Amino acid sequence: METSDILKRVRQIEIKTRGLSNNIFAGQYHTAFKGRGMTFSEVREYQYGDDVRDINWNVTARFNRPYVKVFEEERELTVMLLVDVSNSLDFGTDKQFANEMLTEIAATLAFSAIQNNDKIGVIFFSDRIEKYIPPKKGRKHILYIIRELIDFKAESQRTDVKQALEFLTNVQKRRCTAFMLSDFIDSKDYKDTLTIANRKHDVVAIQIYDRRLADLPDVGLMKVKDAETGYEQYIDTSSKKLREAHRNWWSERQEKMLRTFNMCNVDNVSVRTDGDYVKALLNLFAKRN
Repeated sequence: METSDILKRVRQIEIKTRGLSNNIFAGQYHTAFKGRGMTFSEVREYQYGDDVRDINWNVTARFNRPYVKVFEEERELTVMLLVDVSNSLDFGTDKQFANEMLTEIAATLAFSAIQNNDKIGVIFFSDRIEKYIPPKKGRKHILYIIRELIDFKAESQRTDVKQALEFLTNVQKRRCTAFMLSDFIDSKDYKDTLTIANRKHDVVAIQIYDRRLADLPDVGLMKVKDAETGYEQYIDTSSKKLREAHRNWWSERQEKMLRTFNMCNVDNVSVRTDGDYVKALLNLFAKRN
């Protein structure tokens, strides 16, 4: 893509997503994610009704009467975007490609974050860590992120969710809110790694996919290519048996993914490329209130 085209696309996305952040998401984002991180503030004497789990035993022993720890909300959050840049997202049959929708969702979250005075950083991943942008504030930083989202070229084509989560856990020392944007098409198990990451951070999963992944059209002989392996073959989509087998495969992998998210206590939402991601994000935010 030419530099002038990239800048034009950055401007288009900024106008659209900043507008969404200002007019729709500002209050909902703040309500859904404020106070997820708590910092120790002070100690005071125990009062009736205080949670006994907050008792500071060292201070209590020193003064021979119970004292509790007082916490306050962190006014400033750090938001990390974990962005899948593998080839499987370079696909779409309706309004837009999956990676185009991913870019708009990521930009919307980024503008919502800086409106809330939060820092924002990005981890681009495939089956390796492709690029890490440390968290910062400001419009200039957001525009740099959007430009990278539009024009980033991954070195690898495959997906490894586990590796991205491990990198997040290692690189981000303070607690953050981490949005993972992916189609989650990964043959490897990442449940244990997701559990660890979500204990340290507040992980939110956003799945983006095209409807043809879920439901093959009946259009006769079709040449298909695995975006991550490059393997090509012809399939006969007029076969009801084949379409049903494909539907069952998709249903089973979706069930496994959702089961993993639920077991790890990770908030999640799925968005199709022909769907309304604004509504999906609002539903996600509402679930957290």
